[in-house]
Amino acid sequence: MSEIQIRPLTKTDAGAFRALRLEGLSQAPDAFSAAYEDEVRRSDEQFAARIPDASSSVIFGAFRDGRLVAMTGLMVPAGLKERHKGLVWGVYVGVAARGLGLARRLLDRVMTHARTVDGLEILQLGVGVHNEPAKAVYAAAGFEVYGVERKALKLTDGRYVDEELRVLELRSG
Repeated sequence: MSEIQIRPLTKTDAGAFRALRLEGLSQAPDAFSAAYEDEVRRSDEQFAARIPDASSSVIFGAFRDGRLVAMTGLMVPAGLKERHKGLVWGVYVGVAARGLGLARRLLDRVMTHARTVDGLEILQLGVGVHNEPAKAVYAAAGFEVYGVERKALKLTDGRYVDEELRVLELRSG
């Protein structure tokens, strides 16, 4: 088996980031708030602009034989009243890399990083109520359900997706 390297994406990863993100949006349109139809119009340069330079927000990628095969992001708001909570977003493992535990490894990396961010207290995420594999990964990582957003997403075919809202406390007390 090939060795997997997990590291933060840099601007030079923009093309690979774009390709994997578009794969995820086309393979699992009901798992992401972004639409393939919107994202496919964005250039590599526009994707590069989304890769954070800040030390708190980050996109981690899992690379197999030098190829980006999985990713997830952490966005930490800059605003004074919201910078205590981070949003985990865009968790996706490419079809060819499934079954290797990469979603959990990426989540673990995000959680480790989050614990180093000054003032960050909780991580939040949303997951489709029907997405049992993702829900199992999040539950095993310690994310607890605190609510359900009804009709969180409206797909292009008119179907709605309800999302479980989950939270992880980074520090006790």
